[in-house]
Amino acid sequence: MRYSILFILSFGLFCVAPGYAGQDHVEGGLKMDASTRQAQGIRTARVKLHALSDLVRAPGEVSINIYRSTQVTPRISAQVIKRHAVLGDEVTKGQRLVTLSSVDMADAQGALLVADREWQRVKGLGRKVVSERRYVAAQVARQQAYARVLAYGMSKTQISALLKQKDVARATGAFDLFSPQTGTIIDDNFIVGELAKPGRLLFEISDESLLWVEAQLPPEDAVRIKRGASASVSIDGKTWIKGRVIQRHHRLNETTRTQSIRIEVPNTEDTLHPGQFVQTVVQTGNAAPVIAVAQTAVILMQGSPTVFKVKGDELLPQPVETGRTRSGFTEVRAGLAVGDEVVIKGAFLLKSLALKSQIGEDH
Repeated sequence: MRYSILFILSFGLFCVAPGYAGQDHVEGGLKMDASTRQAQGIRTARVKLHALSDLVRAPGEVSINIYRSTQVTPRISAQVIKRHAVLGDEVTKGQRLVTLSSVDMADAQGALLVADREWQRVKGLGRKVVSERRYVAAQVARQQAYARVLAYGMSKTQISALLKQKDVARATGAFDLFSPQTGTIIDDNFIVGELAKPGRLLFEISDESLLWVEAQLPPEDAVRIKRGASASVSIDGKTWIKGRVIQRHHRLNETTRTQSIRIEVPNTEDTLHPGQFVQTVVQTGNAAPVIAVAQTAVILMQGSPTVFKVKGDELLPQPVETGRTRSGFTEVRAGLAVGDEVVIKGAFLLKSLALKSQIGEDH
């Protein structure tokens, strides 16, 4: 009995309480001026046409971005003398990675020193003293010797240092390989002392700040996805990283009969690693524009989808017929027209105020 009396007293106080500041009840809706709406965080927007793309879900695998990766290999047979970097190191372009030694390089270095000395002598004498043939022959011999050492793997800086010393004893065959890019060493499977053949992979370096995800889709879905389409990638299904489709493979996987699309994903937080399996969500690009509003604009009132339509200072609940929801927008098949102004933030607050107003009228 005591609780019933308290309820009646509380309800009576509610019914006689003053109205919401700046808001009055109008038949079927609310009246609230723009300043009050702004103070309460209520935002509005004009109804527009939106292309609501379908979403396609597919498994994917993270891989390195080969367009941002390089391999460091010897061009001639050479023995590994010393390692200057290891797996996982962050290296910069031009950083020394490994020292090699080769008999072929020693021969080429010696030949360059001899050819350079002859060229310097002939050039010093000049064309008036030596014959044209001898002059050109010395110049060509020096250029060929220089090109051979360069082709074998010495850098221009190393060659310049060798020529400045002008010491044949420096033709030891030792030379360094340098990093061709800035990135992370993701492979260095070699042993100091081994004889590396031409093309032997010593280091693989990749810029992992922008990775690829290869998503496997049925061909009928893959063909609907356009280059540049938005995509999202997740490891756990909770946290998603946004990316974009950059390529579509033209060959189907012979085993799974699926078609791959390549998604480019930023990896600034070092969250993704090559070889990881992930979930992908990709937008198709063939949807026709339809009337749609922000998903937050649509609420249920008396069981029906409803938006608050703005007419001056009046906020009127407008029943609508909704369709699909994609990328934060809900299709409106009936009830609104392009150009109508609706509430896109704060609709639940307006709903509660409208219900309170109705309760006040009923009592």
